[in-house]
Amino acid sequence: MRTIPKTALLSFCALGLSLGACQQSTKTKELIKPVFSADDMDLSVDPGTNFYQYANGGWMKQHPLPDDKSRFGSFDLLAEQSKEKVKSIVEKAAAKKGASGSLSQKIGDFYSAGMDTAAINAAGHQPIQALLNQINSIESKAAVVAMISQLQRQQMAPLFYFYATADQKNSGMTIAGIYQGGLGMPDRDYYLENDEISAGLRKAYTDYLTSLFELSGSPSEAATASAACVMAFETALAEASNTRLENRDPHATYNKMNVQGLQGLAPSFPWIDFLSGIDMAAPEAINVSQPRFIKAVARMFEQEEVNTWKQVLRAAVLRNTAPYLSDDFVKANFTFYGAALSGQKAMAPRWKKVLDSTNDALGEAVGQLFVAEYFPPAAKQRMDSLVENLRIAFGQRIDQLEWMGAETKQAAHEKLAAIRVKIGYPNKWRDYSKLNISTDSYLGNIMASNRFDFAYEMSKIGKPVDKEAWHMNPQTVNAYYSPVGNEIVFPAAILQPPFFYLDGDDAVNYGAIGVVIGHEMTHGFDDKGRLYGKDGNLQSWWSEEDAARFNARTQVLVDQFNHIEVLPGTHADGALSLGENIADLGGLTISYQAYHNAIANQEAIADIDGFTHEQRFFLGYSRVWAQNIRDKEILRRTKTDVHSLGINRVNGPLPNLQAFYDAFNLEKSAALYIAPKDRASIW
Repeated sequence: MRTIPKTALLSFCALGLSLGACQQSTKTKELIKPVFSADDMDLSVDPGTNFYQYANGGWMKQHPLPDDKSRFGSFDLLAEQSKEKVKSIVEKAAAKKGASGSLSQKIGDFYSAGMDTAAINAAGHQPIQALLNQINSIESKAAVVAMISQLQRQQMAPLFYFYATADQKNSGMTIAGIYQGGLGMPDRDYYLENDEISAGLRKAYTDYLTSLFELSGSPSEAATASAACVMAFETALAEASNTRLENRDPHATYNKMNVQGLQGLAPSFPWIDFLSGIDMAAPEAINVSQPRFIKAVARMFEQEEVNTWKQVLRAAVLRNTAPYLSDDFVKANFTFYGAALSGQKAMAPRWKKVLDSTNDALGEAVGQLFVAEYFPPAAKQRMDSLVENLRIAFGQRIDQLEWMGAETKQAAHEKLAAIRVKIGYPNKWRDYSKLNISTDSYLGNIMASNRFDFAYEMSKIGKPVDKEAWHMNPQTVNAYYSPVGNEIVFPAAILQPPFFYLDGDDAVNYGAIGVVIGHEMTHGFDDKGRLYGKDGNLQSWWSEEDAARFNARTQVLVDQFNHIEVLPGTHADGALSLGENIADLGGLTISYQAYHNAIANQEAIADIDGFTHEQRFFLGYSRVWAQNIRDKEILRRTKTDVHSLGINRVNGPLPNLQAFYDAFNLEKSAALYIAPKDRASIW
């Protein structure tokens, strides 16, 4: 039920990997050796024609899409293998039956309750009946507001997200934030575009809403009417919502005001009553990310009838709880979000879904057990060294830039030096002592966790930002950069193949984890991250001339990706994915320089598995993005994801690097060839 978007909560730039759990594999050496064997490649393909296929074709053939996946890549394989180990941790906690209030008790009871399908199916929708009864009894707008507040505390935000966030222009302080929401489909465009696919998804979503209303007890005709009512309401919200591209502009989404200013902006909504309902004294500062949306919500609050609001609130409860109710609700949820939206052919096994929920609710508690058992200190030590080598190389790249002036270069060096680095796991763990978990009810535990998390977030408002806090769990296969924190974070789980080879050669490690490090560093200097200074504040530190030259260079990358056809008639969105594409290109450039710094005094480096060390650098990078993906998921990600597809994260940036051509002896006749004057060169 974690529905608050990371862009709203944290404004950070993640690597864009599958969010799974993993740990040091017992098959590490087995994984390292055949990474670039002919079996994992497709040597029948010319590397200059399709390097992604050349590097990964064998792997893709050996790892067809499982029915329960819409996308499956090399990092997903790592996560799947590792989930088995995390599962053993959780199952041990369940069998241990730890002392009441202990972490093992909470982890074990949460998981056990989720796996008790007999009890869950017997309960049907009774776990939410009290909430539905409250909504059905609403007779006034005042009662509507009270329910909106109650659902907000349950993290079932029916209209907008209210959360704690660092002040973008005073990043050491936490303020309140409001971010657009209320949509059951993943993006506004699904409601508004007239193409055949969008129209089909609108029908599928309306059918899903109808099913939810029927399963909760509404007669068929009434359920159909309720679904139509909710769809019309959400379409109005979509029309008022910012596009994803608009939301990438931190200046446009920074609109700080007090409660009086909020009431003046959107006077038809009773903000004081809403805040009272979430036990929040009027905060001194609130950032309203999308003022136009909030104005529309206030108008709708005034204009829509109470009965419409009741259907909207019922839908919010049903949508958010369906994955945790009886099998008929779970199946209905999968039919839309899994099959219709992403093309999955089957649901994931129940234990995987419950494991994900356990990680959501008790992430750092599970993380403590995970780190103790599976995180080798040697991995952290080697990462510390790699990060500093990448920082040095980035500084060298800045010095080499011909298009940037001396004053801006100095500010860039200061920001680079100020980047904080977190590796492995937090220095201090989160306290879960006030979260009560039992085996009585799976959904009861989910909702208890949601209330606990919401109260935790609200407690931060008006206080200094906790610089030691992490926003990913140690068992998460990912990494991120936070512009307001000016920090890069690498959870323990990513420090394994295909990203990090503890016993691997430098070439492949710099090509894989080195590029990941460079990618996250570059986010501090991409089209969005560059707008933040060394202290994480939204401020200008560029000369106008340097900013204009930067924009001209990044436009080359936008144009390149706009020309990529991901499916017949559908092109990549170069503007939406610009930040990630800059980070990929920057990560490659910086890590390649760091690698050559590292081998500067070495004699000739021997080939391994028949590939030169230069080739292994690029092969190491490419293997990270090996994946199979369904057409529906390609369309969904192209519309909603700021990250490019795996194939385009390889074939997109590499042709901009002369070193890539040199490593594989590619001529001008190669299909991937880009003339030097047309290449993107930024960092």
